[in-house]
Amino acid sequence: MFKHAQLETVKAWIIDPSNGSLPLHERIQRAIRTLILEGILSHGKALPASRALASSLSVSRDTVEAAYSSLHAEGFIERQTGRGSFVSSSARFLKPHSRQHHPAADRRKAKLSARGKIIYESGGIREFSSPRPLAPGIPETRMFPIPTWERLQRQVLKEYQHQILEQSPPQGMERLRRAIAEYVNLERGTRARAEQIIILTSSQQALALCSHVLMDAEEGIAIEDPCYQGAYKAFKSAGLHCLPVPLDDKGISIDALNALTSPARAIYLTPSHQYPTGVTLSLDRRLAVIDWANRHSAWIIEDDYDSEFHYEGKPMACLQGLDAYNRTIYIGTFTKSLFPGLRIAYMIVPSELVESMTMARTLMDGHTASISQLTLAKFLEGGHFGAYIRKMRSVYVTRRNKLASLLDEYLSDYVECVIPTGGMQMPCHLRHGISEKEIAAAARRANVDILGLTSLYADRPLTSGFLMGFAAYTEREIEDAVKKLAVIFRLV
Repeated sequence: MFKHAQLETVKAWIIDPSNGSLPLHERIQRAIRTLILEGILSHGKALPASRALASSLSVSRDTVEAAYSSLHAEGFIERQTGRGSFVSSSARFLKPHSRQHHPAADRRKAKLSARGKIIYESGGIREFSSPRPLAPGIPETRMFPIPTWERLQRQVLKEYQHQILEQSPPQGMERLRRAIAEYVNLERGTRARAEQIIILTSSQQALALCSHVLMDAEEGIAIEDPCYQGAYKAFKSAGLHCLPVPLDDKGISIDALNALTSPARAIYLTPSHQYPTGVTLSLDRRLAVIDWANRHSAWIIEDDYDSEFHYEGKPMACLQGLDAYNRTIYIGTFTKSLFPGLRIAYMIVPSELVESMTMARTLMDGHTASISQLTLAKFLEGGHFGAYIRKMRSVYVTRRNKLASLLDEYLSDYVECVIPTGGMQMPCHLRHGISEKEIAAAARRANVDILGLTSLYADRPLTSGFLMGFAAYTEREIEDAVKKLAVIFRLV
């Protein structure tokens, strides 16, 4: 008897509208012939008895017999009295017809739109879904309080019953929006109301929304240089003209920003811990950016992706809270602070943008899962989020210090590292013209992930080196990875 997949292939030939002009027995004949030509039915393979196949296909036995007779006449099958029908031994001399050799569909080159080409050629976003030391931007998940999360989720299910199974509002559950507003107003110095918050699945989605709702193709957006590639690629794929602005030890250069010769409809910033340099934007420059945005009627897109992890002194108030002109869109995410699989981020937007942003969001994915939203709301309300952040801040700073000491011990002849005051990764600059590309490739072969810095520049790279993550890895894992790198540097 045919296997299920083979039987389904024959059925597909029978019901395919494009075969409607063929007699039924010929459709069955061609389906079986295709299975033989593709090597799915090899020589000597027994075919189902005509009665059994007729029953499986819900056709008459005469129809199957007619199909078998045609296949026999063509030499594809052999029929042996008392034994049945078999794929002919001569079938082994037939050239197999792989599906990839069908002429039209498989040799055809996909015709993409201009935007589709930009997206494809960008290579997408490199996500370290199964991270290996020292992949940057990855939080520790092994210490997450799963029993607490599980208990809160059970409470949500008990409290909301079947209501929780319904689609949530596209703006997000009000309870979570209130909890987020309370937290960021207290901890980040925002001026936010629950009505201004939109719950999303990722900060990348927030960047896409800003790109498509606030700006038209060919309009300019000022970006830090170097810059987070997820943002750069989102803006490019939307057809925006990215205007790179250099940095120094106080953050983005205001002189260079004011000297832009092309108009910019927005500016994208990571002011808490600039990605990838780790620099914190100074207060005077924050105020200068706000003034620039007001003078140019431009939007400020503030990506506060890992602001919870600040290790020295008090974190600086965010731009959104300082912006008296209400031109800032604030983006936050729980992917970095809790765990990547949560897929909950949010935007705080000026009131006049709430409706348009929410409507645009419905065209992307509609809504975020209600169970996760309400469990997170309880996690925030109960103080669990704050407690977990305080715990992980202590863990991360210890790991940061361990990485810094190991790099100084083993790699000081090859790299110069900048110890960040916050965040989850450390930038390291190469000495002596060492090849960034060769080191990164050798590291990957040794099961170590480091991200090259040159790829993060929109303009000419000013330095080469790597971004090394420390948050997700134990001190032993960090030590093993650095020792592997030491061997690689000596050999390259």
